[in-house]
Amino acid sequence: MFAAYFDRPGGPENLYMKEVMKPDPGEGEVLVKVSASALNRADLLQRRGKYPPPKGASDILGLEAAGSVAGLGPGCSGRWKIGDAVMALLPGGGQAQFVTVPEGLLMAIPKDMTFIQAAAIPEAWLTAFQLLHFVGKVQEGERVLIHAGASGVGMAAIQLVRLAKAIPIVTAGTQEKLEATANAGAAAGFNYKNEDFSEKVLEFTQGSGVDIILDCVGASHWEKNLNCLSTDGRWIIYGLLSGGEVHGDLLARLLSKRASIHTSLLRSRAKEASIGYKQCMQAFTEEVLPHFSAGAPPRLQPLVDSVYPLHAIAEAHRAMEENKNIGKIVIEIPV
Repeated sequence: MFAAYFDRPGGPENLYMKEVMKPDPGEGEVLVKVSASALNRADLLQRRGKYPPPKGASDILGLEAAGSVAGLGPGCSGRWKIGDAVMALLPGGGQAQFVTVPEGLLMAIPKDMTFIQAAAIPEAWLTAFQLLHFVGKVQEGERVLIHAGASGVGMAAIQLVRLAKAIPIVTAGTQEKLEATANAGAAAGFNYKNEDFSEKVLEFTQGSGVDIILDCVGASHWEKNLNCLSTDGRWIIYGLLSGGEVHGDLLARLLSKRASIHTSLLRSRAKEASIGYKQCMQAFTEEVLPHFSAGAPPRLQPLVDSVYPLHAIAEAHRAMEENKNIGKIVIEIPV
């Protein structure tokens, strides 16, 4: 089979489509014929040699896949049959023509949804759902600040905050991105490049601040995050785009607000298939997936920015590195 590959860490130019061995499903595993995958920041970091896959996971890029069931390993329960349209969050291996997935970690693709659209769901939406409900314990009426609001996770989080009857507030780096977040349901949005988002957030919330912050940025935002975090607020860190080294009295500031810091990485959870991850997936399947289909308002919508064929994987990486995408960059896998 063909797969996205690189022989040594470095720039996008090291990526190519390589012929590799097709995997065989093991005990309780399903073989999925992949039609579409999607690109994530983790793929860029892995390509640079800064984020290796979890132990035992495929070294092929790709944390999500959408396609059809092509084979069943021994011991499968009969939940899935050949030809079923499925999607999954993966610890790796999604940007290939085939991938094996434990049967309990597959999700049915909602009716009337294409493989391209479905590929934009697993990583972004499960991440946002887990951060909001299993880590942040979001409650109705709470205010949630979402950094990188126009990213895949950001656009999913906006809609999930609305679904929870809470109030989404975002930051982004361009007016175009802020407009896209407003269209997705953001109550307010601020350009972190040319205005102090913490002051704007405090102004919008009439001085009370936000109850939850979803932060994939890290070091560069820490002071402003604490400025606009409410008393007893929850600051959830799930990425470090600006690094993790903080200079300043973070702990005293945190203590003065009785605030808490939480951290989470979903990739390792997917590999471990922990009880907590399975509970998260089950809750997502029951509470969120129906809203992607007509007839279960409010309607949720995965946002696809662009689609690249697998042989143009290097171009897709360059596009994400330029940080211009609004929503997900999807990789179409050849037949």
